[in-house]
Amino acid sequence: MSITRLVASRSTCMRRKVGALLVKDHRILSTGYNGAPAGMKHCYEVGCLREKLGIPSGQRHELCRALHAEQNVIIQAAFHGIPVAGSHLYCTNHPCVICTKMLINAGITRIYYLEGYPDELSAQLLQEAEVELVKVEEQGA
Repeated sequence: MSITRLVASRSTCMRRKVGALLVKDHRILSTGYNGAPAGMKHCYEVGCLREKLGIPSGQRHELCRALHAEQNVIIQAAFHGIPVAGSHLYCTNHPCVICTKMLINAGITRIYYLEGYPDELSAQLLQEAEVELVKVEEQGA
């Protein structure tokens, strides 16, 4: 999880820094962090629309210019032609429902996360899809 936190430090989000890794057979396949699409201005350059509108965490994801770390980790693997079915996700945060649906369809079988996220539907879908969800307790905290 320390690598996941390091990846999160690359985030350009003003509200929450999230990092993600896809791992299979003890090898890192792909990394991702939350931020604007490649070549586009970052939130710290143009401001955060969600912050300006007072939108609470976990709501109205479509009003954000950034991609989530979980989306980016899948996109990076696809961009480089790396199959991810059967891999495990390590993430600083529990995925939102949008990312959950992508992770299920990508064939992710287990998710390790450090911090919760206010999205009950996500947990329900993961359970229904039989994706194992593991909350990791930080050591030395």
